[in-house]
Amino acid sequence: MKLINTFVLLLFCCSTAEAIDLAEMQKMALGNRQVVEQYVTRLAKSEEDITLAKAPYLPSVDIAYTVNTLNEDGTYENEQNSIVYGSVSYNIFAGFRDKYNIESAEMLRAVEAYSLEGIQQDLQLSVALAYLAVYERLANKKVAQSAFETLGRVYRDGESRFQVGLIGKNELLKFRVDYDNADITLKGADAGLKKSVNVLSRQVGSRIELSDLNFSEFEELPTLMDKDAYTVSMLETRSEIKALETLIGVSETQAKSEKSGYYPKLDLVGSYTLYDDDYVSGNGSYDDDELRAQLVLSMNLFRGYATQASVTKAKLSARATRYELEELKDNFTTDLDNLFIDFQVSLENVNVANRSIEQAEENLRITQLKYDEGLQRESDLLDAITSLSRAQYNYVTVLKTAFSNNFQLTRMVDGF
Repeated sequence: MKLINTFVLLLFCCSTAEAIDLAEMQKMALGNRQVVEQYVTRLAKSEEDITLAKAPYLPSVDIAYTVNTLNEDGTYENEQNSIVYGSVSYNIFAGFRDKYNIESAEMLRAVEAYSLEGIQQDLQLSVALAYLAVYERLANKKVAQSAFETLGRVYRDGESRFQVGLIGKNELLKFRVDYDNADITLKGADAGLKKSVNVLSRQVGSRIELSDLNFSEFEELPTLMDKDAYTVSMLETRSEIKALETLIGVSETQAKSEKSGYYPKLDLVGSYTLYDDDYVSGNGSYDDDELRAQLVLSMNLFRGYATQASVTKAKLSARATRYELEELKDNFTTDLDNLFIDFQVSLENVNVANRSIEQAEENLRITQLKYDEGLQRESDLLDAITSLSRAQYNYVTVLKTAFSNNFQLTRMVDGF
């Protein structure tokens, strides 16, 4: 981008020896912000869900100690007795429930990973936009500073003219009103700049000073991209889309898992039982122990339509997620189209705004010369100063819009 006026050149004169660039601030934000840790923790939690899903593939070991008191001795059991029981059981078949539960848990972990990618992209976009806001506020302050200094010179010149009788009191008051308004605008711009630095610091998660920034990322205008290529990339790589696609798989897998209720269940159980006729095992006068191996085949015949309802519920969940996915793709595609429209217009407007600054500067120069010769009124000079400020503000606005659209387009394809 060719910078053609002193105002724009001043925007890039604040670099420091140890400036922080956008990429470094984004990296700091990813390391500092608790919102990222929140999603990292959820991802770690999903890892434990996989471990839980794999648990049925390992044997279950149980031990129990039971103390019994009867009202009288029975044929096979004393009034006071105790039983030590231990068992090892292993499920051989459960209708493939465990297999599908593991697949579901692994896919849910992938969903959490996509969610983490999404929040990281959002955070980096927030940092970029906050950085851009500081750049815009600094540029606006420079415009306000330039207008304030120009009107200050005009006002002091007006005072000199008033003292020698070249202008009246009302003309001088006009200069003063505009001068005071420029002072108010400058103070507001300075406050806005300080607040924007605070917002940037919040997004980064660490204190950032204005002197740390050199805004080198804004020295050249971004170029217009291939919309079709961006659309394809967005639909393939956007983390939110991939998360919903994975959730559809989760629901389908859960439906298969619920179907296991229609199948028999086969368990292998080995147990040991020690009976003693005293509350404390080993202290009685009689004891008996037993080792038993069991192969248990069981099948549920009716569970109140719970199995059927669970399968149907999982299938409906998959269908609802498909609808949600299509809506999301349509929304993203529309947003992308609109961003490209805004981006293209903003790039064109930068050239228009540059030309307007040239014309406003020339208009001010000519008006100032005519005013010095007594050929222009005070209001014409004030209008020329206002026109230049407006042109400079417009330039800052369209430049900010162009970079904002570029950052948002980058986010649309998870490009940070």
